[in-house]
Amino acid sequence: MTLEILTSDLLAPVRHGFFTRKGGASSGIFEGLNCGQGSSDQAEIVEINRSRVADAMEVALPDLLTVHQVHSAEVAVVDAPLTDRPKADAIVTKTPGLALGILTADCQPVLFADHAAGVIGAAHAGWRGAVAGVLDNTIAAMEELGAKRDRIHAVIGPCISQQAYEVGPELLDDFMAEDATNSRFFAQGAGDRYQFDLPAFGLHKLRTAGIAQAEWSRHCTYSDPDRFYSYRLSTHQEQADYGRLISCIRL
Repeated sequence: MTLEILTSDLLAPVRHGFFTRKGGASSGIFEGLNCGQGSSDQAEIVEINRSRVADAMEVALPDLLTVHQVHSAEVAVVDAPLTDRPKADAIVTKTPGLALGILTADCQPVLFADHAAGVIGAAHAGWRGAVAGVLDNTIAAMEELGAKRDRIHAVIGPCISQQAYEVGPELLDDFMAEDATNSRFFAQGAGDRYQFDLPAFGLHKLRTAGIAQAEWSRHCTYSDPDRFYSYRLSTHQEQADYGRLISCIRL
């Protein structure tokens, strides 16, 4: 099966792609293009999937760089292939020929580019990382490499949508403690539950940071299991594990 790669005109002409689960070698609950090295999928199958992604990005497999994601605000700045994966949730470079990859399964994959400066970035932004500042830190790291904030374009790829993201009142309390206006990202749900709008919050953080050219692809990972992996859906279906989608960008 052919790989399915979602792209955005906002990042053109920089090569990039939000890969769906289609076209991969994994089977069972991981069926498709599972690129999660931390999953319980067969390691050799995950490498086959990652090789297919590298081929699509027109780089050698060692030049497809990913980090050990820990829901932090840490950013890795790279200029060569990695010998090991640093603990971070974003990665930036100005080195041509390196593809930056981020893994997600409901959290936001965010790809950044300042084409004029030749600087790119990729970030994994769940609510924890977004609150902690991973998007702001990615932008700051890109600026240190020569990017200009008013030239950076950013696109949020497939992630969980508000209608599928039920949370408890404690999350609302945490967000309200940071900023009372954050209440606008929560809609009343059943009982004491709320529906949280993660991509709207991500766009808010990007625009507050000065990124005027930002958008969400409007694909919900939870609602389209044939195309996307979803951590939350896997827990609702009582599955033992879940696959990870990959989103990549390169100069």
